[in-house]
Amino acid sequence: MGLIGEDLKNKCVVVTGATGGVGLAVAKTLAECGAKVFAVDLKEEKLVSLISSLPGSGHSFKTSDLGKLDQHDALFEEAQKIGEVVSLAHCAAVLLRRDSVDLITEDDWDFQIDTNLKATFFLNRSARNSMKAKGTKGSIVNFTSQGWWTGGFGGSVVYAASKGGIVSMTRGLARSFASEGIRVNAVSPGGVDTNMLTDGQTPEAMKAFMSMIPLGRLAEPAEIAQSVLFLASNHSSYITGAVINISGGQLMY
Repeated sequence: MGLIGEDLKNKCVVVTGATGGVGLAVAKTLAECGAKVFAVDLKEEKLVSLISSLPGSGHSFKTSDLGKLDQHDALFEEAQKIGEVVSLAHCAAVLLRRDSVDLITEDDWDFQIDTNLKATFFLNRSARNSMKAKGTKGSIVNFTSQGWWTGGFGGSVVYAASKGGIVSMTRGLARSFASEGIRVNAVSPGGVDTNMLTDGQTPEAMKAFMSMIPLGRLAEPAEIAQSVLFLASNHSSYITGAVINISGGQLMY
């Protein structure tokens, strides 16, 4: 089958949350394999910087608030202009961390569920429609969290709930899209050395968190990106509806 990702050369992969810690690593890993990256995020300045740093050529970007569902189809229409869209790597997410469940507001709930779960469903469907229209047998890679299994802690319960929904939804869409040759899987990272994990955390809290990881360290974003590359490529051609746990042994099931 050749090297992992070799089949992505000159094909387009849409990466959301592309300027975040993990999204950035995913975009670079895919570009290194010769894929044309269509990067999606909120801030144009960061997207311009990302595109200029990627190896290869033909990459493009779009600033978009994924909570605006009516923009999803247009994203893929634009992405198809730089190459056949064969995969969506949906890395975008939001986390509002509160000290306890008693401090969570209705606005907190709506923001995280709308961004992390509702937008994911409609983006997945737009990706599938775009691939189907071109006769492409493609791959969708969603991002969940080990919180989908643990339920989260204190004020992160809503985030965990949204990520649990992504697991269930990924499985349902995998069944729905399988006959069209479109696979849907999810990556479930544990602790990754990104701002999303470390912002607002005390050194003591991070030390306690690290003590629960058998491998004794946080993952580098590039380590998560390798799993996305595998799931986006034909090397995972018989995998759909799966959740890949990447937690350094912190979560085992």
